Amino acid sequence: MQGSQNKINIRNRKASFNYELVEKFIAGIVLGGTEIKSLRQGRANLADAFCFFRDDELWVRGMHIAEYSFGSYNNHDPARERKLLLNRRELNKLKKKSQEKGFTIVATRLFVNERGLAKLEIALARGKREYDKRHDIKERDSKKELARLKKI
Repeated sequence: MQGSQNKINIRNRKASFNYELVEKFIAGIVLGGTEIKSLRQGRANLADAFCFFRDDELWVRGMHIAEYSFGSYNNHDPARERKLLLNRRELNKLKKKSQEKGFTIVATRLFVNERGLAKLEIALARGKREYDKRHDIKERDSKKELARLKKI
């Protein structure tokens, strides 16, 4: 079981395309029993996940963890908001920065660490403009072309 836990690595690929990631943090997540079991099966989606503050606590919304297939009547709600666990200094820093114009907090990666605990990598991000996205696409395509030419 220990070897399979380290393989869970769910990424939000849209985050790095839509946002310029300024600073990253690792946060714990408060999960129920069926949520962690479903997560260990790799059944989660971070595509629309973002973080917000409520009463000086950080929460994640839009993270979808599918219902556990062997769960009974006390299965979890797949789209519920989940509390994130960070130390107070990190929370204060994130709250201060996220209130500045143009900044948001997005979920970038969900994984299970070596101790078997679910962790969420979040990033303080600034939204990209359309021309920034086009520039990234051009850059990526030119790198692919160079790699293709080097193989020949």
